[in-house]
Amino acid sequence: MSHSLQHGDHAFNSYLPLAREGLTVLSRRNMLKAGMAGLAGLSLPTLLRRRADAAAVGQAMSHKSVILLWMTGGPSHIDTWDPKPDRPFNNRGPFAPISTALPGVQICEHLPKQAAMLDKFTVIRSVDCAKSSHQPNQVMQTGNRLAAPRTNPKGDRYPAIGSIVAKHHGANHPSMPPYVTFHKHFSHVAWGGYLGKQYDPFNGNQAAVLPEYDLVGKQLGRTTGANIFQLPSTLNQDRLTDRHSLMEDLDRLRSGLDQQGTMGALDQYGQQALDMLLGERAQQAFDLSREPDSERERYGDHLWCQQALLARRLVEAGVSFVTLDLSYHTASGTWDNHGIPGGVYGGISKGLKPLLPLFDHLLTTLVSDLEERGLLDEVLVIAMGEFGRTPNMGTQESVDGRNHWPVVMSMSLAGGGLRHGQVIGATDQQGGAIAERPVTPGDLAATIYRHMGVPLDGTYIDDRGRPNFFVEENGRPLPELF
Repeated sequence: MSHSLQHGDHAFNSYLPLAREGLTVLSRRNMLKAGMAGLAGLSLPTLLRRRADAAAVGQAMSHKSVILLWMTGGPSHIDTWDPKPDRPFNNRGPFAPISTALPGVQICEHLPKQAAMLDKFTVIRSVDCAKSSHQPNQVMQTGNRLAAPRTNPKGDRYPAIGSIVAKHHGANHPSMPPYVTFHKHFSHVAWGGYLGKQYDPFNGNQAAVLPEYDLVGKQLGRTTGANIFQLPSTLNQDRLTDRHSLMEDLDRLRSGLDQQGTMGALDQYGQQALDMLLGERAQQAFDLSREPDSERERYGDHLWCQQALLARRLVEAGVSFVTLDLSYHTASGTWDNHGIPGGVYGGISKGLKPLLPLFDHLLTTLVSDLEERGLLDEVLVIAMGEFGRTPNMGTQESVDGRNHWPVVMSMSLAGGGLRHGQVIGATDQQGGAIAERPVTPGDLAATIYRHMGVPLDGTYIDDRGRPNFFVEENGRPLPELF
């Protein structure tokens, strides 16, 4: 489909391809083309210039960041953060509630570590995720209900929150990409859209050595990734750092590549972007072998846990926005717990239950690690999916599966220097509708932008030349958090 081609050949994915498709870097000439294509978030000459201009006038650049734990497929709110213990089994589900560090607040029994430190979290039980769907999973990741490619032909053009952060906040260190995703499939994350492909996320899976799993979560005993920083045999650092030779190539290429003014950006900031590729900071940040064995053991050897550790390393090194796609499957996602007989996704007991202890461990380990390192006030950790699930089990002829339920979902936040230790909003008795304090996708986006110092009244231009506001639906930062 066209969407696949659009993101399958973006600038950095094809930067060092094995197959000759998209942009193949076989020469200095193609290296320059790659630089001007944006390196998918690594080369941002305008961003670097903006940061330099800000420093010149004494403006401090924020070092805030976001880690989004994306529970791909849509976790059941009733079986995680919004239990209904007094309801009939078909509604309440198979899990028992447990008490938490917040008096009177209960969550699922399979999240005991989060329960013990819930005073460091905010649980939102009233997220209005109407029109959100998955594959592609973009409404909640853009904060815009129009970002629904299944129903809107231009739904994939609305930029990710991470892409807007990349453009208007940038990386916290010039040698790092601003927006990084570890995604199982391109349809699980949101992209640069109208902002341009230079604000697409950098694919972290290609830069780190990580364990490989099959589509149902079985470890395959091999690793993938870590090839994106390797230069082809026809290139070496001497050739790339030879400024005189680069300028000669630039002069020869200018007439062919500057029809839209793109070559004008290859000034000192474009050279700085090339230096990112040749420098060690990004490579070291993605290299888990540099992490002490004790820390790697603390997180655990599961893929998602290793990615959580990488997320911490990346925000330490200067990445502003990291999204972890918590899914084994390339289709709708591992949290899509329909429980359809013969399907790949189990219901609540067989599908969701094994995920919760793993998620509980990685979430609390990440938050605790950030706190111990003095980073928690800078890093906002968000855990959510694209929607909740039906109040009653047994949908689609399953025993205990739950279908999609975009009427309401729950989510969890920690860090960012925000006010936590609270529950925001509530659902009705069955957990099927919002009873109080609805929170919209626009509210979520505005909250993240406030944290990141992105202007709430900012706009970007669509394909018709019209301005679109970053924050839709009159979204406002959640006052409970500030």
